[in-house]
Amino acid sequence: MSDVLITIDGKQCVAKEGEYVLNVARRNGIFIPALCYVTNCSPTLACRLCLVEVDGKRAYSCNARVKEGMGVISKSEEIEKERRAIMEIYDINHPLECGVCDQSGECELQNYTLEMGVDSQRHCVADTQRPTKNWGAIHYDASLCIVCERCITVCKDMIGESALKTVPRGGAELDKAWKDKTEKDAYAMWNKLQKSIIGVASGAETLDCTQCGECTAVCPVGALVGSDFQYTSNAWELKKIPAANPHSSDCSLIYYDVKQKGIHNPDLKIYRVNSDQTYAPLHAAARYGFDFENVVEGKDEKAFAQAIELLKTKVDTIAFDSYITNEEALILQKFKEKYGYKLVNKDAYAYQNFMKAFASTSGKNLYSGDINSVRASNFVVSFGTAIKTDSPNMGYAMNNAIGMNKGAGVYFHPISDPIVSGYSKNLLSVTHKVGSEEAIAYLLLDLFGDKETMPKSVVEYLATFHTLSKKTIQESIKEDIKEMVKDEESGEEKEVVKSITKVVDKEIEVDTNALIELIGAEADFMDKITKLLDKKDSFSLIAGEDLYTHPRSHNIAKLLGLIERFTPFSVVIIPSKTNTLGVSLICDLDETSGNFTLGYNVKGDFTLSSLGKGELSMPALNQQEGTFTSFNKRVVPTNVALPFKGYCLNDIANALNLDAEWTIDYTSMLPVTKGFKAVEFDSLPNRYENDGSENRGYALDVLTFTCNDDVEVIAPMKRYEGDIVYRANPVHQFSAFTNKAHQLNEAGAMYVSQAFLEAKGLSDAEVVTLENQDGAKLVIALKMDSHLDGMIGYLPTFDTKIDVSPFFKDGYRFASITLKGVNHD
Repeated sequence: MSDVLITIDGKQCVAKEGEYVLNVARRNGIFIPALCYVTNCSPTLACRLCLVEVDGKRAYSCNARVKEGMGVISKSEEIEKERRAIMEIYDINHPLECGVCDQSGECELQNYTLEMGVDSQRHCVADTQRPTKNWGAIHYDASLCIVCERCITVCKDMIGESALKTVPRGGAELDKAWKDKTEKDAYAMWNKLQKSIIGVASGAETLDCTQCGECTAVCPVGALVGSDFQYTSNAWELKKIPAANPHSSDCSLIYYDVKQKGIHNPDLKIYRVNSDQTYAPLHAAARYGFDFENVVEGKDEKAFAQAIELLKTKVDTIAFDSYITNEEALILQKFKEKYGYKLVNKDAYAYQNFMKAFASTSGKNLYSGDINSVRASNFVVSFGTAIKTDSPNMGYAMNNAIGMNKGAGVYFHPISDPIVSGYSKNLLSVTHKVGSEEAIAYLLLDLFGDKETMPKSVVEYLATFHTLSKKTIQESIKEDIKEMVKDEESGEEKEVVKSITKVVDKEIEVDTNALIELIGAEADFMDKITKLLDKKDSFSLIAGEDLYTHPRSHNIAKLLGLIERFTPFSVVIIPSKTNTLGVSLICDLDETSGNFTLGYNVKGDFTLSSLGKGELSMPALNQQEGTFTSFNKRVVPTNVALPFKGYCLNDIANALNLDAEWTIDYTSMLPVTKGFKAVEFDSLPNRYENDGSENRGYALDVLTFTCNDDVEVIAPMKRYEGDIVYRANPVHQFSAFTNKAHQLNEAGAMYVSQAFLEAKGLSDAEVVTLENQDGAKLVIALKMDSHLDGMIGYLPTFDTKIDVSPFFKDGYRFASITLKGVNHD
């Protein structure tokens, strides 16, 4: 879209042709009130507060698109009068319970009532009984609801679940006399308000959704709140600690809302997590998984001394996971450089090797895309990731792009996901064969690659999958025929031409692509793709953990590098854990362990644990300050929400002569040669600007290399016999840390679909035995996942009481098993 120049209240503003006036105003620091609009979502016109004049005519800035030379007035006597009337009507019968309302102090109804100067009431109508609803983690108080429809909009346009809708309120009908006594837009809003309330779209009593809670975040009043937070604190009592999501690689901006536990207990407690909901949604784990802190009464000097002694005398390996800050990762790397320890981190090692192979053909150490490029696309492909659970925020971006940009997309995965399939009718879900990801990478090159610039060897190899054949089809054609018709009055004959429909045989040439059959896609795949690609010009490709744990990961990474270079796709390769990307850049990782392992949040011969399950306790990520490297390739800060009374990794570093007073002293030492910058921690910003741009930390520098075109042909795919399981977590779980949170805690199980239970003659909660050819055995309960289809179940990693690793020894997320009832031999 081209730039245009418009004027708002006399201020010249540069805008993109076709964007909404309201967003242009916000970007330029011009305040226009709005209660119903959610950035990056569809306008609902529910509140009408954003009323403006555009070239002398009334318009709503949330829905008015800019044009060259447009003149906008956001304030006038008439507009202010209309806005005040709207706020008066919103205040009719609104319960006067601000003293206990969970939104009080942050309530937009309060704010705008004061902003519009509402100090009297001219309107009235009989109240209507509106009972409260308990929807799991979400509580709905209809008496507080102003039916702004933000919750409906964000659930549909951002999250992609469409779980809410307006339903009949049963309110009193407005007296017709009000129409003459009330301002035009205020009356229209009031009339609609009286008729509707928020309800469950399915008609059920409770929400059948993933319970992300984004509806509670965008609610401007106290109608939708977290059930756990309700009536526990006033907003103004809480101190907001800016941080980053510690559970997944989106590392979204969050705020820990903290205060003391009570009058007689000064210890601090996190009461909830908040967000900058205008620009960045949160998934359920980020919102509800906040109380995973490690509580210790003091420093365990004996265990600390033992750890230091072992590091000096016995330890030859440090094993750790990626729920760690960049600064801690750098400390571990310095340990390796100074003392020669092996560093073992399985997921970061796989990601590191994958990115090295990717760089060899892409010529860059990092992928080009991020969540913003996905959201700006109109054609999105996801492959190699169960996107709903692996990276919910990336799934939200995919849904948002398809819905808001008149877009389309393809979701490749062996497991059918009804939530993702429901994003849009313009999303094609391809349930492909397990292990066929290498063939899919070649298929994407074949469909989207520039054959003129691609390596000749690749073009020739792709051509071997194509077969041209003749096919006879029938088609209807129009044919003109001449007939002699006798005129009834004159009796004369005259010639007329008639058009008739005729079915004829036609021979056509058909191009059959063997790659489509190889991956197990349906025969009409190409027809569907062709239709979806119509008028698409902005492309994103989302790749995930299935690819870098794949037996053919090295070649798949190289193929992704070629896709980055020779197709229009902007590629994102999702890191599997919070700081997988950061660790992969900072640490020189090893594949295997030595003889004596110090484990940091993984089991070792001596274990440092943030879960309190090792020999020496360490602070959890909500008790640390430092930085993460997000999937947006940004180094973002996180801060201490709760104190920790024990030792931290920097104490161990100082005992081993690394000598830094604070862990964050390492922030400016992060390796510039890997794209980091020599920036002090305290100078890192952590906010979104009015235009929605992410001003958090800094973006990594992308390094360039000389690349090659060396890729291999598709290897024979392994056949998976018997039942197949997938290594994944349910949508609100990521690790033992999320499972420690009181709102998310649950026992792990093998998660299966309703279809699976019916086909096997099993029932929900039934206990079964899983075995594999190597002798691994696990007794586990089944749990029905209503948001899962097909015959592949998944085994989680969040429950420390269930060890599923023996079933996935080669690293790949799919495995063959034998499933038996517990009474079977």
